Amino acid sequence: MKSNSVAIIDYGVGNLLSVSRAFEHCGARVEVTSNPKLILDASHVVLPGVGSFSEGMKELRYHKLESIIHEVVVNNTPLLGICLGMQMLLDVSEEYGITAGLGLITGRVIPIPICDSDGRLLKSPHIGWNNLIIPKSKNTWLCTPLQEIKSSETFYFVHSFMALPVDQSNLLAYCEYGGHNIPAVIKKGNITGCQFHPEKSGKSGLKVISQFLK
Repeated sequence: MKSNSVAIIDYGVGNLLSVSRAFEHCGARVEVTSNPKLILDASHVVLPGVGSFSEGMKELRYHKLESIIHEVVVNNTPLLGICLGMQMLLDVSEEYGITAGLGLITGRVIPIPICDSDGRLLKSPHIGWNNLIIPKSKNTWLCTPLQEIKSSETFYFVHSFMALPVDQSNLLAYCEYGGHNIPAVIKKGNITGCQFHPEKSGKSGLKVISQFLK
């Protein structure tokens, strides 16, 4: 296993070029690949993704990568899911019916609320810049990919669904949208998921990537 060697999983769904460039900017040696050996040999693995949950899971299974991702986790290799990649870490999604996910973090993917806390319609998808908030159950982001992040920093979101972990200890950060708490970062052991796009979030996003690589 090579230090700071990053396998970005290519399963036909995701903005691979911008993710690849962001990790290279942070000093990683990057392979964009669907080759199981290259994925399992990497020191860090990234599961990007845009689009629908059902299509993402369909493509992972078509490329026979579902079991490889589970092996990555068993091997204790750091795994980062981005946007759809974060959502697919959970058990199931309600997007376009019920679709089973990877089941790595217990939870469910549901639509973002349609109304704000005052009953006014919310725009969906949630698109734009938002800051991260530490949950009351957490005292610190030390020793996580967010440890260098300040409350004033913002990140780029674009999504219509949100990932709700059952165990609140898996919620590392949330953002507020229309008076609702939207999970923004989840973490369990060597698994991290970001609902925002760190590769599109400027210097703050690069700080998250750099900490993930550490």
